[in-house]
Amino acid sequence: MAESNPKQDKDKVSFLSPGVSIADVENPNRPRQVMGFRDLVLFYVITGISLRWIATAAAAGPSSIVIWVGAWLCFYTPLALSVLELSSRYPNEGGLYVWSKRAFGDFSGFMSAWTYWTSNLPYFPAVLYFAASNVLFMRQASWEHLSGNATFYIVFSLLTLSAATLLNIVGLDVGKWLHNVGAIAMWIPVGIVIVMGFVAWHRFGSATSFTLHSMIPSTHFNDIIFWSVLTFAFGGCETASFMGEEIKNARRTIPLALLSGGVTVTICYILGTVCVLLALPSSEVNSLQGLVQAVSKTASRVGYPGVLPLAAFLIALSNIGAAGAYLAAVARLPFVAGLDRFLPPAFGALHPKWKTPWVALLTQFVLGVVFIFLGQAGTSVKGAYDVLVSMGVITYFIPYLYLFAAMIKLQREPAGADVIRVPGGSAVAKLVATVGFITTALTIALSLVPQPDEPNKPLAMFKVIGGTGALVLIGTWIYWAGKRRAVRGALTA
Repeated sequence: MAESNPKQDKDKVSFLSPGVSIADVENPNRPRQVMGFRDLVLFYVITGISLRWIATAAAAGPSSIVIWVGAWLCFYTPLALSVLELSSRYPNEGGLYVWSKRAFGDFSGFMSAWTYWTSNLPYFPAVLYFAASNVLFMRQASWEHLSGNATFYIVFSLLTLSAATLLNIVGLDVGKWLHNVGAIAMWIPVGIVIVMGFVAWHRFGSATSFTLHSMIPSTHFNDIIFWSVLTFAFGGCETASFMGEEIKNARRTIPLALLSGGVTVTICYILGTVCVLLALPSSEVNSLQGLVQAVSKTASRVGYPGVLPLAAFLIALSNIGAAGAYLAAVARLPFVAGLDRFLPPAFGALHPKWKTPWVALLTQFVLGVVFIFLGQAGTSVKGAYDVLVSMGVITYFIPYLYLFAAMIKLQREPAGADVIRVPGGSAVAKLVATVGFITTALTIALSLVPQPDEPNKPLAMFKVIGGTGALVLIGTWIYWAGKRRAVRGALTA
């Protein structure tokens, strides 16, 4: 065990309720620090990259390359720098929850955690739908008829979400292997796409024309909506900070792993999109199945059709791993909220055997199941996918408003010598956080508009706005109910 740091120990308990200490919730028989640098880099890869966004970007054509770069500059870079400094300042369990609470008080801390946690309710079915669509390519001739079958997508999502939940309840030291395997499974298909894309380009020429005109993003409103989707793709680098006390030497390991993972994420997105377009015209790319389609067509052209089932399996496995990683990370948010008594105390309890926040994990599983059915209601498989993505973008980005605002406000607090600061000091930190805040706000606004090919736009908008609004109102009610419960408890004590 690392030597105790008194200042860091004080920070650790600053977000807990009176009378509750870290010792009350830690496993006394085994250190909770189970994730090292390698595990953390792989965790950032699996949470930072989603292969479905490569397909989505390729479907938009060469201009998506410029949008990738813009999203990286205006959102990912401010986010990574903010997380780097905040996680170095306050390497606590709960991450975003702790930062928002420290900057703006109890309500902001709770709502940032609540919206981030609930954003994963539509995220899980969305990412698992994508995994299911790729499984069909393992036996394309026999299973292709299931591509529009809602029952198949629902059953697949239920089974895989159940498995990921079970692994994480057993423990992060077990569940992390799903994340690690998923990260490796993600690299291999990207490598296949890159290699085969260049092979196809060398043998047959590019399937897409990369010209100055084609690279300029369209400014039509429907096309601007697409920008928010690629911005959303760069989210995720904050997730590991939620598990600060389960990471070995978190103050040093998180920033180093964040930088390593960030380079990998950016290269995979941009180079992967380019190589899909080298192999396949954008008009033939489907946002649900585009990457595996590119593998399929390119493999046939270069004479390696046998690679398709393997690539399809690995793409599906990587997305199941991503679902498991997010499930593990965000369960720590209601866990610390339970410790603070804003949620029922059961959320702050650890499993008696495996020492995991099992109530938060099971609650998220149950609500994820509900969203699997709600997202599908009254629409096609494609329509359900688009609605789930839009709901995920809005609820997922609300916490980023808190994160960037906290980054600005917490510059007033002194930073110790061991804190990793944004290059340029407080002035630059405030500038990059402001850019991130504005980008986040614009992304939320664009996400309210339904996709152009959505057949029932009023229903889609109602689902997105109504679902997001309901989640925020429920969170507000839970917070105030928790406050009243805490006051009554204090009066009767």
